[in-house]
Amino acid sequence: MKIIVPMAGRGSRLRPHTLTIPKPLIPVAGRPIVHQLVTDIASILDEEIEEIAFILGDPAFFGDDVVESLTDLATGLGAKCSIYRQLIPKGTGHAIMCAEPSLSGPAVIAYADTLIRANFELDKEVDSVIWTKKVANPEAYGVVKLNERDEIVELVEKPAEFVSDQAVIGIYYFKDIVVLKRELQYVLDNDIIKGGEYQINDGILRMMANGKVFKTGTVDEWMDCGNKEVTVETNGKMLKYLSEDGHKLVSENVVLDNATIIEPCYIGENVQLKNSTVGPYVSVGEGTIIEDTTVKNSIIQKQAVVKSATLDNAMIGNHATFDGNFTTISIGDYSELK
Repeated sequence: MKIIVPMAGRGSRLRPHTLTIPKPLIPVAGRPIVHQLVTDIASILDEEIEEIAFILGDPAFFGDDVVESLTDLATGLGAKCSIYRQLIPKGTGHAIMCAEPSLSGPAVIAYADTLIRANFELDKEVDSVIWTKKVANPEAYGVVKLNERDEIVELVEKPAEFVSDQAVIGIYYFKDIVVLKRELQYVLDNDIIKGGEYQINDGILRMMANGKVFKTGTVDEWMDCGNKEVTVETNGKMLKYLSEDGHKLVSENVVLDNATIIEPCYIGENVQLKNSTVGPYVSVGEGTIIEDTTVKNSIIQKQAVVKSATLDNAMIGNHATFDGNFTTISIGDYSELK
């Protein structure tokens, strides 16, 4: 089994936090988004992962440190790490084809901007499984249309009339991904463009038209990391889930000086908490100092300094300094507010 991860986008909706770090490597609940996502997918697949292929953007932004992080992720799962580049943003279909040498055999394609919780058995006998989430407002999503045998026969974007309540979340299984490769090659060769880009959906629709059987795999939770507000919300949900699963989230060498941690929280190595209350639903990266502060429902990354603050629904970047009376803030890496 292979896992293909297109992640060449710059994550503009999560700025300023993605000005220095690609969005999939932003830590949520103490772990980069893509690391958590790929690990969860590998757990659901429950079989040996042969290769994980990452499609990155410009090396000037997705540099050696990114490659090193992704290599560690793949090797930690016992898989080969392959790195490909999409230097021009030409859409999801084009991004997948940038990894053409890896497009063979059974594979999962996963876009690295969401987190999931799932407990279903993947049907590996059908040609493809599109992972979905049941939603209350399907008109806001791309959804699948099913026939009487619960097979997917169409993909409908933001339907004005009810089609189904199963929203497509951006994770796909293919029994043999070479079939998708052939259809996407046709899309590229014939310049089939939607919204100025080559789309994975056009390859999938061609597979359906040729009689390939698609089914759904429904996840229990689908958590977005698209902007600051939903990323902070996702952080809280993941902390809750990880705590319930018995994960140890608070490092043993945290320095507590008249400070209280209200769990669930993730507290990294060598964090100093002084005259402060932290939590619930707070992630604090390693080496951060928090003094005279009350913080909940927030993400504070590595090596930050936060003093004299009351924070709720806040996101503070790496090496940032914050000293003030604002509450719902979002400041990026190396920023200072004093």
